[in-house]
Amino acid sequence: MAFLAESYSMYHFHVADDHPLFRNAILEVIKQHYPDSVVGQSMDLDSTIRELEKNSETDLLLLDLHMPGSQDLFGLIMVREKFPSIPVSIISAIEEASTVNRAMGHGACGYIPKSCSPQTIHQAMETMLNGDRWVAEEFRNSLTPVDSEEKDLAARIATLTPQQYRVLCHLREGWLNKQIGYELGVTEATIKAHISAIFRKLGISNRTQAVIMLSKMSLNSETEN
Repeated sequence: MAFLAESYSMYHFHVADDHPLFRNAILEVIKQHYPDSVVGQSMDLDSTIRELEKNSETDLLLLDLHMPGSQDLFGLIMVREKFPSIPVSIISAIEEASTVNRAMGHGACGYIPKSCSPQTIHQAMETMLNGDRWVAEEFRNSLTPVDSEEKDLAARIATLTPQQYRVLCHLREGWLNKQIGYELGVTEATIKAHISAIFRKLGISNRTQAVIMLSKMSLNSETEN
């Protein structure tokens, strides 16, 4: 029994959040309730993916909805596509029912608002570690499936690399190729190559279609993380 008790607390967590204060709050919960656990940390989507590639045994990923490289639902969609066996809980300051619903519909096993108390965060983590889904009580009766069109769109967007997704986001803002290249530190020719790849992967042929497609995945919220 002693062996079982020790194994129970040896979880592998990963906390992906660019805000040190909240990341530290999560780490404190883990330290208090799972003191023997292994915990990875990252502050943007690129480093999160790299760390998960090195630690595929992660028992629970706590993923900030809007950290760098992860606008809207892209981070969740990308992680679920690349690491389908890793349970992902969203952590976010956005507490809108539609956002919670869509995150859960795209494969999150939980959605933890950043306003939750440490006790509630622990309850949520315990629920997910036991294989169940968790959302705050006020959202539990309002979850509905994501429609097939959005599921298909998410699957296509998941084929983009993080850099290609950045380019797509700049296209949505109306940026020129040379502006995007300057921002990302690459040549205009590289941006053109990215755009060609984006069009091919998304099954579209022009910028207008790209903007429309990306807007369908937008959370339409100006709430910051």
